[in-house]
Amino acid sequence: MEEYLVSTDIMDYTHPSVAIKARELAQGYSSDTEIAKRCFEFVRDAIRHTGDAGEGITTLRASEVLEQAQGWCYAKSHLLAALLRANGIPTALCYQRLSCSEYVEGIYCLHGLNAVCLKEFGWYRVDARGNKEGVDAQFNPPHEKLAFELGENEYDLPDLYAEPLQVVVEALKTYKNYGEMVGHFPDIGE
Repeated sequence: MEEYLVSTDIMDYTHPSVAIKARELAQGYSSDTEIAKRCFEFVRDAIRHTGDAGEGITTLRASEVLEQAQGWCYAKSHLLAALLRANGIPTALCYQRLSCSEYVEGIYCLHGLNAVCLKEFGWYRVDARGNKEGVDAQFNPPHEKLAFELGENEYDLPDLYAEPLQVVVEALKTYKNYGEMVGHFPDIGE
């Protein structure tokens, strides 16, 4: 469980801005479920999804996502993991393989989300990518309400990851803005 609590180069909760925001979001709350909900709603609602905006830079580290107030789903999951880990709540990264036809017809890509280990419920998946028309992700344990329902040829990757997949890190390092990332989303193949 320790691996889901550490600060890393990407989930850098020892960075001053991330540490301050984590404390701020937890202030006045005592249960891990309440703190997790506050952090989830902050990332979902206050951090802009780069793809929904149709513009902007690509962020990777939690501190960059917080500073720029934007990121792709993967980067938003990095920030949520950092905020929760900073508050002592074990948090993993999860992935789904989804159609990315809203950006480029006929392609599939990974979608990043989180699993949070809550004392009362155990591992619970959440998706802070940001809501929009047709997307309504919620935090209501034990009931899971992710951003997307799986369709044909789409699936959940079964593992919980302490660190992002290398293919995700490489994509976020290589493609620096919205225009570059579209058509180059990370994927693991079928």
